[in-house]
Order: sequence, then structure tokens, then C-alpha cells
Amino acid sequence: MMESLDIPWLEPLAAAWRGGADRGRPAHAVLLAGPAGVGKRAAAAWIATHRFGISSAAKLPTYRGGANDGAAPGPTNFQQLADHADLRWIRPLDGKQTIHIDQIRELVDDLSLTSYEGGAKLAIIEPANAMTANAANSLLKTLEEPPGDTLLILVADRVAGLPATILSRCQRLNVAAPPEGVSLAWLNRLYPSPDWAAALRMAGGAPLAAIRARERLDVTDGMGRDFSQVAERRLSPIEVAARWCQLDPDFVLEWIARQVQRCIYRVTGSVGERYETVVAGSVLNRIDRRNLFCYLDGINRVRSQSAGSFNVQLTLEGLLIEWAQGLQNCGNKFIRGGLLPIPDGKVNTK
Repeated sequence: MMESLDIPWLEPLAAAWRGGADRGRPAHAVLLAGPAGVGKRAAAAWIATHRFGISSAAKLPTYRGGANDGAAPGPTNFQQLADHADLRWIRPLDGKQTIHIDQIRELVDDLSLTSYEGGAKLAIIEPANAMTANAANSLLKTLEEPPGDTLLILVADRVAGLPATILSRCQRLNVAAPPEGVSLAWLNRLYPSPDWAAALRMAGGAPLAAIRARERLDVTDGMGRDFSQVAERRLSPIEVAARWCQLDPDFVLEWIARQVQRCIYRVTGSVGERYETVVAGSVLNRIDRRNLFCYLDGINRVRSQSAGSFNVQLTLEGLLIEWAQGLQNCGNKFIRGGLLPIPDGKVNTK
């Protein structure tokens, strides 16, 4: 596998950023938004090298093998950026799923100090949607009036988890998945494999996510069989939930959401979408398509909840029981076990 590779579909983003800098109007707060696995973190690192004026900065964001979402500016300047005294990269602490208020308070205090190297100060917060409500609120004043030559880069895989007050204070740059042909050509340059097409479909078209999906094809193939057999009532949803709860919850919920999206594309005949589903057409014919949208909305509400705010096994049981019942009660009671997504996004645990 190649150690590093330019990410060509980020050329429009790179051009837009260079254009703003050339016009002398650099942003002070940027939100990089888009699905996981399209290179947002690599883009954030690339922007940082240009803002710091690192002389060997690459022309395009670069994927560095093994890095999170390709989070590397390029093979020659990666260490320069990693060692830069004026860069702060804020992530959930080890063993945590959220970014806490103390992390943001410490960042705000640090940004108020003089630059160590006499130039810009920069912070990358990712994923920004992992900030707690208090953490997000503590960042607002700095977003609105950043001290000195400061740049804040927020990376979000799901903007639905961000407060409107955060969104309104950032220049938003959307990063979409590239066309399938571009993705497959890039993946095969990285490492030739006959499995890329299947992995890319599993990753929802996101090339960097497909790298990890390829390693999980055996797992997802088994999940596909489970999901299909639960729908056909040939397998117990409780049994499947017990097995799936041993996996990463985010991975499982994202996988279910993607399967439901494919079902929606298939039953609505959406042009340009891939219709392959693990669910038989005879099963889909029994489901009211409106309930598919309801089901997907409920899944995404659960995904937006912070880790630990719901019981994973009970949630998966509820999802799979509803799926086994053909989503007949989707509009009335989406998830058993006391977890009911409601309009304000809070969780009813009673």
C-alpha cells in the first residue's frame, strides 16, 4: 500500500482556500462538513500547513496510510505540522466519546496567549459534533471574536449535532464523496484489490471509509444475512441484537442506516443511486415506504445522541424487532426499551 497519495476530489476546496488567502481575506473559523471518510481531516491538516506558511506545503491534501480520515498534510511536512507549537488538535480523550468543556476552556485560554513562533495560532476540533452542549457554548465568544491571528477549523461528520449558534459563526465548506469511478481509480492506485467496489458500496461511496470497510467485509456480509433473515422472520431479533452489540455501536448504527437508505432508493426508484440491498424485494413490497423514512429518521436521531445516553443492546433489540414486524408501528413507537427519539433530540429513558 502506498504511504501517501494526493486526494484529487479535494482540489475545489484547495483552490477555494488558496483564492481566499490570495485575496487577503482568510477566514477565522471554518467548518468542514461531510460524511465520514471523504478526507475532511486531511483537508484540515493541509489548511494548517498553508496558514502556518510551511514552505514544503503540498498542493493538495494528502492521504497518509493509517491516519484518521487521511489526516496528514503530505509526506514531507507531516512532522513539521505535528511538532508546531501553535497548533492544537482537540479530540475526545482516550476512552471518551465526547469533547468536554474543560478541553475547550483550556483551548480558549491557550489561544489568548501570544503565539510561540510569532505567527498564527490554529486549532482543529474534530469531530466538532462530539462537543457537549456546554463545550460548544464555551467556544462561541472565541468563534465570534478570535484573538489575534487565529484560525479555528471544525470538522463535522454530522452537522445535525451542532448548535445553530456554532454554524452561524463559521464559514462552511462542504466535502462530498466523489463519483464512484474517481473513488475506485484512487483506491486501486493506493492498493489494487478486487474488493474495492464492494467496500465502497459498504462505505456509502466515501473512499477513505472504504479502506476500513474492506477490512470488515466478512463482518458486514454476516450482518447483511442477519438483517435479511430478521426481516423474513427466520432469525430472532433478540439473538441478532446480542451479537451486534459486541461490535462498535457507531459502526452498527451507521450500517443499519445505510441499508435503510438503499431500501428507500430502491422503492422510490431514485435516479443514479445503486439499488443493491440485502433485503428481498418481496419484503420491501410489504413495507409502507413512508415508514422507511420514519425508521431512518429514528436511527439518525439515535446516532446523534452522545455515547452512554442509551442502552445499546435494548436499542438494537428495538430496531430489529420493529424491522421484523415490517415497521408497522414505526410512527407510534419506534424503539422499545424506553428509548424514544423525540422532536427536541432528547432521550426519554423512563
